[in-house]
Amino acid sequence: MTLLPRLGKILEETGENIKLARLRRNLTMGQVSERAGISRSTLWQVEKGLPSVSFGVYAQVLFVLGLEKDILKLAGDDILGRKLQDAELLLGRSSSKK
Repeated sequence: MTLLPRLGKILEETGENIKLARLRRNLTMGQVSERAGISRSTLWQVEKGLPSVSFGVYAQVLFVLGLEKDILKLAGDDILGRKLQDAELLLGRSSSKK
């Protein structure tokens, strides 16, 4: 899978953050991979931020680390989306007055 360089860096940083969280908890790759139900090589891919790993695997690893609620932050506060929706509502109301 080819990603924009910026997205690749974000995934790499996410993988590094996951690795640091594992190390801070003094958990081995074997422990986390076993608890997450994945292979050690898949956990290695997660910690490298590889885009070929499914979102579900990332979620499983975050759960093992006690960080599963961080997933809610991904698209939690969609400021742009709300502004676009508000603008559409305003345009819809003003055009119905004509």
